[in-house]
Amino acid sequence: MNHAQLTALGRALRLVGEHGEALTSDTPDARLHEVRADLRRALDLLDESVTSGTVTTRCAEHPNGPVDESAPDLCLLCETRRRAARRSEYGGGRPPAADEAVSATPSRYGVRADRPRPQQRWLPELWNGREWQLCGTPRRDRREAELYLAAQRRGSRPAMAYRLVHEFTDYEVLRVWGTPVQVDIEPMGNL
Repeated sequence: MNHAQLTALGRALRLVGEHGEALTSDTPDARLHEVRADLRRALDLLDESVTSGTVTTRCAEHPNGPVDESAPDLCLLCETRRRAARRSEYGGGRPPAADEAVSATPSRYGVRADRPRPQQRWLPELWNGREWQLCGTPRRDRREAELYLAAQRRGSRPAMAYRLVHEFTDYEVLRVWGTPVQVDIEPMGNL
């Protein structure tokens, strides 16, 4: 709305307001027709000055945008952006790579993303005199597994040796505490 339209609309509305103050129960019909003409003139000026359509959403960014009834602000565009943000939180926050796109023909063996991801664990083991045996629950955190083994070594009945094994597709011994010695279970060494 430009300044001229604003001035003309203000003048027309003030004139209608003066008509409203002058109305009484014995106002003649000629005066009522004059009020109606002034009201029409004010409505026409208002129609000329309004350039955009009616507001359909409660969104300040997209007041005339498409409507989504389930959105709190009724704005489909903003709700689509919020949904995409929520989906990316669950998907790890990364957009799909080009090689992860849907192929034209599905493979009978599956795709790389369908395979389970390799898991890594740290296995606390103790030497029982003949072999290494698992002495606690496999841990997902290396520091936690080392703290567990440190507590076992300080315990009332520590083993001769402990070791921490990294399990990730293959096994790798990370650290060994103590020296494992082969112990014969027969007394006197089978003499």
